[in-house]
Amino acid sequence: MLGRVQPRIVQGVSVPAFMYGTAWKEERTGELVQAALGAGFRGIDTANQRRHYVEASVGEAVAEFMEGGSGSSAAPSREDLFLQTKFTHAAGQDHRIPYDPAASPGARVMQSFESSLGHLKTSYVDSYVLHGPSSRRGLGAEDLTVWRAMEQIHGEGRARLLGVSNVTLEQLEILEREAVVKPAFVQNRCFASMGWDEDVRRFCRAHSVLYQGFSLLTANARELGSPILREIAERTERTSAQVVFRFALDVGMIPLTGTSSLDHMKEDLGALDFELRPEDVRAVERLARS
Repeated sequence: MLGRVQPRIVQGVSVPAFMYGTAWKEERTGELVQAALGAGFRGIDTANQRRHYVEASVGEAVAEFMEGGSGSSAAPSREDLFLQTKFTHAAGQDHRIPYDPAASPGARVMQSFESSLGHLKTSYVDSYVLHGPSSRRGLGAEDLTVWRAMEQIHGEGRARLLGVSNVTLEQLEILEREAVVKPAFVQNRCFASMGWDEDVRRFCRAHSVLYQGFSLLTANARELGSPILREIAERTERTSAQVVFRFALDVGMIPLTGTSSLDHMKEDLGALDFELRPEDVRAVERLARS
């Protein structure tokens, strides 16, 4: 089909080109994950951070979908899905911390990961992500200890890939130097006003790291109404949101959407099925500077 984007390959693992994010869904988490799977998403992003996610509801929805509970005649097996979750430092948690905060950093990772496996009803995850370093600048000893524990989980075959989110270029450069198992993913909030995180994306391209962009719509509300984006949307007979997601795909990102609308889920996946002209991609890349 015109414009169809193939799954990405990183470190020998196939990754869906578009992912569904489950943050801030609360009691609707299960129904929305079911809806996303029914719409065609095969990559699901969550975290063991009850403050913003209900990871257990994600696992229940995935299990029900695989059992055919959605009514789908082609429910996937576990191997057809890409499940990504995260370890979150205590500072990013509320009172519902999924590990003993008095334990060592490595033990916290192990406790959180075992809890995630239970929530997700699986024996492995496809991607395990450090949900942001412990400080805004640099990587501390605790971050590197956490990464070593994540590497151990990877070595045991229980996390196929590792990644890091909410990370600066400086932090990413340190991690790349120090890591034995290199990050396969960076997941960042992506602002047009900051060149769509161009410095970090450039690093990712140079080091064969896949960039996952989130808040592509909510972080760029002003740009979504720009004349340039509206003109491209009208000419391609697509929505401005679809143009942004298609741009993300064309510059090598894996976009995440967290929409709570079934119609928008289907529309967002429609970004896989059309093409932008090279000059359109350049225009969107320069959007905040135009």
